[in-house]
Amino acid sequence: MTRTIWALALPAMATNLATALFGLADTWAIGQLGDSAAQGAVDLGARALISALTVFNFLRTATVALTARAVGADAQGPDAQFPDAQTADAQTAAALWRALIVAGAIGAALLALVPWAAPRAPVWLGAGGRVADLAGHYIGLRGLAIPAALANMALTGWLIGQRHVRAVLGAEVAANVLHIALDLLLVLGFGMGVSGVALASVLSELARLLALALIARRVWHTLGPARMPIWAPAIRDARAFRALAAMNGDLMMRTLLLIVTMLAFTRQSAQGGVAVLAANGILMQWFLAAAMLLDGLETAAQVLCAQAQGAGDGAGLRRALRHTLGWGLVLGLALGALQGLAGARLIAAFTLDPAVRAAAGAALPWAMALPLIGASSFVLDGVFVGAGWTRGLLVTMAAAALMFQGALMLAAPLGNHGLWLAYALFLAARAGAQGLWLARQARQPARHAARAG
Repeated sequence: MTRTIWALALPAMATNLATALFGLADTWAIGQLGDSAAQGAVDLGARALISALTVFNFLRTATVALTARAVGADAQGPDAQFPDAQTADAQTAAALWRALIVAGAIGAALLALVPWAAPRAPVWLGAGGRVADLAGHYIGLRGLAIPAALANMALTGWLIGQRHVRAVLGAEVAANVLHIALDLLLVLGFGMGVSGVALASVLSELARLLALALIARRVWHTLGPARMPIWAPAIRDARAFRALAAMNGDLMMRTLLLIVTMLAFTRQSAQGGVAVLAANGILMQWFLAAAMLLDGLETAAQVLCAQAQGAGDGAGLRRALRHTLGWGLVLGLALGALQGLAGARLIAAFTLDPAVRAAAGAALPWAMALPLIGASSFVLDGVFVGAGWTRGLLVTMAAAALMFQGALMLAAPLGNHGLWLAYALFLAARAGAQGLWLARQARQPARHAARAG
């Protein structure tokens, strides 16, 4: 089991880390200009766009789960998992088309909203003056890549659900090498500042789409008779779309709660001043990079639990839970120690502003603690999605979000330390609530095997 977990987790970690380089490269490049307003604007604008896109991350997670379940059922031989007499291969193919249809519809709607939302989003997040103007410009330009980003979620989920994690890694690495090169050229070479950062993101997102589409095309042709046109009845099946909507509804509401929490964190950072906003942006980028590595184990848990669920293997599901959770805690501890050892040097590398360096240094201990505190909740997210307990994800996230809002009010007198304390309690509350839900599932074995959430 350990070898299987790491065979899935390591490429997924590398893929996620390559994705995190988008934000890190942007933060580093704009930081070399020594303009704290520009650095804060890029962080604010990127967080607003990432928050909006993360709401639709179900395009990736649900597609991973549904595809992996089809693969798991196919390994069992009979097609009893599919009462409408469709083969597992056909279900795998249909999962991609449905995800891309939903991604296209959402992408078109969001793209139409970008001109209206771009100047308003920074103000909603508490920014003003030059920071708000620059952040609005960044959102308006980078928002052009929203449809491509949503399509990439669907393609990535479909490929990972079939364990083509290394191919996804290759596409991510190529796109991020291009992104870093564009940051260097446009920001530091041509002096385009915030516009250069946004344009680099747009072009690299389109490059990622092209690479993933080419990989998916190759995998598609291995499905043989399962290949079907987008207008095929199997893809347009209303029951399948209703099932997808039910699963996605829980995941979307859960993600909305997470986004509200992250936006509240950003808003509170902005109210602390430009230096605090920029410093918290740097530290949060580090934590997001650590989360991307932990998400590698989440991906392994998601695939293994979904395949076990599709095959009706309850013992395999529990075994995957134990092993991925244990390795998650080990990795969280290692990441926290690494941040502690390299923290001061990383802060100096990411900003030239003395005030930003001082604010980041003061909050560094929180950045060291968060990977270990959040490790359990990240891994359990994968277990819950893979097992189909999407309602559990929604309920536990709601409890943690309430904890964050309460802690934020009570810890306000502590300033920026209070903000980081509230976020640490949020992560701990997520893991605690998920543990209680798991205990409840263990006491109800019939529902454990039969119900999705």
